[in-house]
Amino acid sequence: MSEVKIIGAPVPNVPWQERPENSKPWMPVWRYSDNPIIERNPAEGVARIFNSAVMPYKGEFIGVFRGEQTNGIPYIYLGRSKDAIHWDFEKDKIPFKDKEGNDFMPKYAYDPRLVKVEDTYYMIWCQDFYGASIGVAKTQDFETFTRIENPFLPFNRNAVLFPRKVNGKFLMLSRPSDSGHTPFGDIFLSESVDMEYWGRHRHVMGKGNEWWQNVKIGGGAAPIETSEGWLLFYHGVTGTCNGYVYSIGGAILDLEEPSVVKYRCDRFLLTPEEWYEERGFVANVTFPCATIHDAESGKIAIYYGAADTYVGLAFTKVDEVVAFIKEHSAVTETDKEIGIR
Repeated sequence: MSEVKIIGAPVPNVPWQERPENSKPWMPVWRYSDNPIIERNPAEGVARIFNSAVMPYKGEFIGVFRGEQTNGIPYIYLGRSKDAIHWDFEKDKIPFKDKEGNDFMPKYAYDPRLVKVEDTYYMIWCQDFYGASIGVAKTQDFETFTRIENPFLPFNRNAVLFPRKVNGKFLMLSRPSDSGHTPFGDIFLSESVDMEYWGRHRHVMGKGNEWWQNVKIGGGAAPIETSEGWLLFYHGVTGTCNGYVYSIGGAILDLEEPSVVKYRCDRFLLTPEEWYEERGFVANVTFPCATIHDAESGKIAIYYGAADTYVGLAFTKVDEVVAFIKEHSAVTETDKEIGIR
């Protein structure tokens, strides 16, 4: 049994593959041998699916997927799966409505996250609101999808909701930026009592000194509650003469004050090395958006976008990855503070 405990529900059918013999034994994360799990042209009218989020649902799995239409405009599509590896996608994009039931579709939508809080599933994505901004919708049955007020002003990306309230408040990570692919970006924490009005903003952590995250960082998968704190898989970006490189990093946030970073790994957990990560519409991208995790076994399946073209799957165990993050932690003074200066 794992010494570090995942706090949450058991998922006995979590997708899983034991560590391959040819994997790097000193790294806590290993790739699925049959990656990518979603190839090009996965559905009618959709050229590529990547940067998508999945979760357990009624004994099987459901997901919200960034579908780049053949006309180049991204939207969010619903997918279902029995094993969380082979996916069937609905032909039409998700039909968002307002509170009165009227059509309320964003101009475009991309990089969705999917998080359940209490009895409601929340979708968070990036959209246009007079600039790059965050969109939110909720559902309880994956049949009707009601958009909620936009949580933040532009410009903002990479919003990630926590899977439970803390001190009675919803918590959300985000990465304020500007209208472009800005060479800066720190992760901030905001809270709300109703998912509409957001405030009490706190700085969580900024870019690191390490090469793989020295340009900007951003939230990834929804934080996993563990006995050591909130386990956060995030992305770190560096610049090269041939463009940006996106790697996956790991940190552990304080359970009751998540703006405080307890541990932060100074080395990546995954970086582009395989063909489907290095070659694609945007080269050299590993971009985490979701995990499926089993509280009983400690198994974690990490879903990530690869080269803005594919969906990849990787695995770890909570005790292995937490131990690795703690062993290689490099926390700064601004990481450790509550973030209200």
